[in-house]
Amino acid sequence: MSASQKRIGDDLPREFSVSVIMQKSPSANQWESHRWEAVGVLATGGTADPQQAEMIFEQQGTSRYLHPGFKLRLHVDECESYYHNLLSATPCCYVVANKADDGTPTPFMVSFSFDEAHAYLEGDETVYAVPVPAEIYQWAEAFVLAHYVPTKRSKRKRADWRQSERRPHGRR
Repeated sequence: MSASQKRIGDDLPREFSVSVIMQKSPSANQWESHRWEAVGVLATGGTADPQQAEMIFEQQGTSRYLHPGFKLRLHVDECESYYHNLLSATPCCYVVANKADDGTPTPFMVSFSFDEAHAYLEGDETVYAVPVPAEIYQWAEAFVLAHYVPTKRSKRKRADWRQSERRPHGRR
């Protein structure tokens, strides 16, 4: 394929470097002293170890930790899920985390696909939905425009029961 025959979207990157922000805050629940949640995803560069979280904020019992080094990857076969995410009222990135015995979550993946996040949720992983940064939204939108081909839905044709052969009950 020559340079003039390149398809639209072939020059789009298939992955984006991101960092996850996790927040630990006091809990109103009498059984828990604090609660954890993912509060954001940042478009970043670099390949740091996601297990090495760095505290970036602390005030009145609330602390935030930056987990760098994640790759948000897009796949052509997931375009329909990305498309529906982009069109939703609140597009999200999904942070998937393992919880330690003490309840501390450690993120291990970031996805833009609701279907993929839902599969992890069904597998008893912890999944957090966080707002999509503008640069990731624009990248995913360009990817979907370049690769998504909606499947045409067709109605099933129902058999006309009036035309079928009439048989007495119990006979074949």
